[in-house]
Amino acid sequence: MLAEFNLIAEIFAPLAKDFPGALGLLDDAAIIRPRAGRDMVFTKDLMVSGVHFPEREPPEFVGRKLLRVNLSDLAAMGAEPVGYGLGVAFPENIDESWLRAFATGLAKDQELFGISLMGGDTVATPGPVTLSLTALGDLPSGQALKRSSARAGDLIMVSGTVGDGALGLRAVLGELTGLSGIHRAYLLERFRLPRPRLTLGQSLRGIAHAAVDISDGLVADLGHICVASGLGASVCVNKIPLSDAATEFLG
Repeated sequence: MLAEFNLIAEIFAPLAKDFPGALGLLDDAAIIRPRAGRDMVFTKDLMVSGVHFPEREPPEFVGRKLLRVNLSDLAAMGAEPVGYGLGVAFPENIDESWLRAFATGLAKDQELFGISLMGGDTVATPGPVTLSLTALGDLPSGQALKRSSARAGDLIMVSGTVGDGALGLRAVLGELTGLSGIHRAYLLERFRLPRPRLTLGQSLRGIAHAAVDISDGLVADLGHICVASGLGASVCVNKIPLSDAATEFLG
């Protein structure tokens, strides 16, 4: 594997070229200038090989998913992405081709979602690949969508079909049998490339009282809103939207 400073210069520095405050990743920290009248929002997620993704998962998808799960948290707050920091721990058996494919995945979604690398750190580890990403966003002051702001009588809505990611993991692990090829491919994509609802989140500012990213499942994450807001919830099970793939599996 490349030495640390060569790794930064050759693979990660290109990801920071569109964020002037990153200073080309040549300094110990980045410079961020908050916009007037805006609140800063940040979130962090970790992914560990063998826990959050299979050890043989294509590294491009690993990079894209790492960024997207964080962007989904920004979306749930109604924030617009600004930049992200990256912390990575790689074992010695990770070769340069894996690293380049991982960075390619990040680059693709940086362009797609309009975000750039601000800085980070790389270390060696005797354990599994461990990846940490901190995403930074902003929004108009006082307009964040918070879990604690739900009100009695609010309508519970979801932005897409439920359960596809969990079924996609089972597809990756070879645990789904009897499913059509097209539906299996759909579930794999849903697991590997979650869809951060950034535009929707921003459009809900001033309309929705509360929001949450459904990463732990509908019941668990709705429960987080209920606890934070001191409320209960009623869910019409027959109205929960399911994809055709999930319907085929459950049927």
